[in-house]
Order: sequence, then C-alpha cells, then structure tokens
Amino acid sequence: MVALVTSIVVSALMSVGIFWYARRRPVGTPLTWGEAMAGAAYVFFLSFLAYGVVPHQWLTLAENELSWRADRIVFGPGNILQPISQGGWFPFDITYRTISDSIAVAIYGVALGLHIWMWVKWQNRDKEAEARTQAALDRTSSFGRPLIKQG
Repeated sequence: MVALVTSIVVSALMSVGIFWYARRRPVGTPLTWGEAMAGAAYVFFLSFLAYGVVPHQWLTLAENELSWRADRIVFGPGNILQPISQGGWFPFDITYRTISDSIAVAIYGVALGLHIWMWVKWQNRDKEAEARTQAALDRTSSFGRPLIKQG
C-alpha cells in the first residue's frame, strides 16, 4: 500500500512540476542540448512511473494484500452477481482478478488522458499567457485609467 501511494504522490508532484516550469519558461526560447536531455529524462521517468510502476504496484497490492485472485468469485451485495455455475442467475463468472485488471486498465486510461492534456497545456501556454496579459491590460481603475502602462 505504501509503495502504491508513494508512486502516485511522486507522479502527481512531477506532473505539477511540469506546470510550474511551463509558467516560468518563456515561449519561443531556444532549447539547449542540456535542457532537452534533462526534459526528456524527466518526461521518461514520469511516463515510467505512470505506465509502469503505478499499475504494477496496484496489481501487486490487489494480488497479495487484498487477495484478489482468480479463484475468488464476486457475488456482489446480497449475492446479486452469483453466477449460474454457483447456483445463481448471473450468466458468467466475475473474478476479483478481473476487477483488479480492469482497475489497472482504468489507471492506464487516466494516465494517458492526463498525459495528452498536459501536452495540450504545454503547447498552448503562449495563448494562456497572452490571455492573462490582455486581461491585465484591460483592467482599469475606478477613474477609467489603465492599471498597467501600455507599450
């Protein structure tokens, strides 16, 4: 449990670090070789955590500590999901391993969605900065004068 929570927290903090860096880095600044290598290593490690470590830690937790094995069948509340093979009405067996694997697939889906969203935010950071600047320029005092000196 500790390893899963730690990997999720480290992934989240690294993702926040990308947004912190995106606000500090001027748009259009040339990228040096060292910055490119550091950025590539950072994104690789974040991807390794999100797509490798977090799902692995979840599957390890489910298999070992929660005992969600393939031989345990989900019956649901009040045995509503009791399969035909066990004397119930439900047409197929649902095992705990199936549920843990489905949660792992959901982890991959969430990671991929957040990954794409972060790419979009990084690519559009100049538009967001421009919108913030324009909003600041449009603000006026109670006397009708602009609060920021223009050009």
